Amino acid sequence: MAYLATLALDRGRRAGLLATAGAAAGLSVHAVVAALGLGVLINRAPLIYDLLRWAGVAYLLYLAWETWHSRTAERPEMRTVAPSSLFLRGFLSNVLNPKSVLFFVSVVPGFIQYASSESGLLFQAARLGAIYVAIATVIHASIVLLASQLRPLLIARAHEKTIRRILAFALVLVAAWLVWSTRRV
Repeated sequence: MAYLATLALDRGRRAGLLATAGAAAGLSVHAVVAALGLGVLINRAPLIYDLLRWAGVAYLLYLAWETWHSRTAERPEMRTVAPSSLFLRGFLSNVLNPKSVLFFVSVVPGFIQYASSESGLLFQAARLGAIYVAIATVIHASIVLLASQLRPLLIARAHEKTIRRILAFALVLVAAWLVWSTRRV
């Protein structure tokens, strides 16, 4: 969410919404992985879990570095990033998020009715995953729309560098939070 808000503030509503679509695709991957039972494997295999965890942290730190050094006013090519690149960035920001995998592994199974003969387990998991992705996408899009509305107030030329530094620092804090909140105790 922090990345999407940062992107919308930095590059506008269109960029934020493209990344939101990518984030929804990343969440969909987690829903499918959980529905197929692979989420349990990720949760129980420390090496896979840690690779996913640290890849997510590294990606957030890369985004923070890029935000810190980005100067769209001086580098017009930053304004015209390919739509597929924005989608991919949103996708990676969620597919590399171990907290999302853990959500699907730990929360979703509690809502599945294993004794129900009305619908199969895979259908129930898919339905719950679709509901979660839809709700998350509405929330993500709302954050992007709000950030893009605030953009003219926050990203004035005089304050652009300061705001970028604050946004980059916020991404570093999110990466630190991810390290802390996903550690194995």
